[in-house]
Amino acid sequence: MEVSLSGHYGYRRIMRTVLPSIAMVLVTSVYSIVDGFFVSNYAGKSGFAAVNLMWPAMMLLSSLGLMVGTGGAALVAKIKGEGYPEKANRVFSMLVQFALLSGLVMGLLMALLARPLALLLGADEGMLAECVLYTRLCMLGMPGFVLQMAFQSFYMAGERPQLGTLMAVVGGVVNIVLDAALVWQLEMGVAGAAVATAASQLVAGFYPLYYFSSRRNRSSLRLVRTRWMGVYIRKACSNGLSEYVGNIAMSVVSIVYNLQLMHYLGEDGVAAYGITMYLAFIFAALLIGYNLGLTPVIGYHYGAGDLAEQRSLVRKSLVLLGVMGLGVTAIAQLLAGPLAHLFVGYDAALTALTTRAIRIYMLCFLLAGGNMFVSALFTGLNNGVVSAVASFARALVFELGAVIALPGLVGIDGIWWAVDLAEVLTLLLCAWLLWRFAPQLVRRHTK
Repeated sequence: MEVSLSGHYGYRRIMRTVLPSIAMVLVTSVYSIVDGFFVSNYAGKSGFAAVNLMWPAMMLLSSLGLMVGTGGAALVAKIKGEGYPEKANRVFSMLVQFALLSGLVMGLLMALLARPLALLLGADEGMLAECVLYTRLCMLGMPGFVLQMAFQSFYMAGERPQLGTLMAVVGGVVNIVLDAALVWQLEMGVAGAAVATAASQLVAGFYPLYYFSSRRNRSSLRLVRTRWMGVYIRKACSNGLSEYVGNIAMSVVSIVYNLQLMHYLGEDGVAAYGITMYLAFIFAALLIGYNLGLTPVIGYHYGAGDLAEQRSLVRKSLVLLGVMGLGVTAIAQLLAGPLAHLFVGYDAALTALTTRAIRIYMLCFLLAGGNMFVSALFTGLNNGVVSAVASFARALVFELGAVIALPGLVGIDGIWWAVDLAEVLTLLLCAWLLWRFAPQLVRRHTK
């Protein structure tokens, strides 16, 4: 399926456009979930807790790729909308080089600092060795992971989102097959899970380098010779700052959740949170994929000066995301028990804890779609500062504050209610941000 950034978008065309990006993010989210399933069932609760303890820190590093990709895709789409395709290729090529170099440097640093980092995150003696081993082996794939995260947005900017879906599927298959072979059959535990993850990330991250520079390239973007231009790196990074802040915030919040849960419930709490987050990753993938697919479209029409189409995209997106939110919340309530049993059915108390955690936590998706879209909208409008404010407040102010304060006020359930309270507060903030910084999109008679 080929797409075009230009032209009018009705509901059907919006969904056709974003579905490949949604599928791409859904499959990408399989990496940690598959690792967790195999480790939990074939390596034990301690290894499962180790994987969940270290994964947020790895996501924090890979988020630089998401920042470069999301902010860069909006920038490249804007340049294309202004009528400068060759300039768009040069900026695209430079940003890919920057993402690759960043992944190499960060992977090396985290491999060297794996032990002190694991201790900082709360690893006890029973988990420490597995935390360090898992982290160091995963770092072999970090350059590919950063590239993979960056290309997620560039596929849409290049009008070939289906390639992103294909690469996510290939990477997911590699991960699943290697997990089955290394963790289940060869009983390699967390080491096998780490190798499977790293291999899948290298495949999904490096193949696009070949594609975008080869004669097989059928996209509207191409990797070309270019010089580094600091002004565009800064613009892409500032434009994608909200996605970076959002993922950093998610990682920091996950770390605090784990620290709180280790304090109140021990390994069982961390395991229950890990399973809850697996389901949250799946549901959030729908929203993230939607925003990844639509942000370049918004950027293109912003560059082209088409205000009517921008208004239409905002209105239709809020309707679609509201329907998605209702659907995923209902599914979560129905499947909480069976999903908890799938991962930890061998422990009745842990299954009950996980079921309750899922049912409370997943209520956040009633509001999360609209809140996340407002942040993505400002990225598309090349206003990274306002976009970052929405993301920063949502996680690092509202959710982080709630997860620290609520357990002392209402008990253990306060940990699970924290995200729901955060989404309510974020909704109020996002409504004000739209009214204040994008009045042309929400007020009919704004000059």
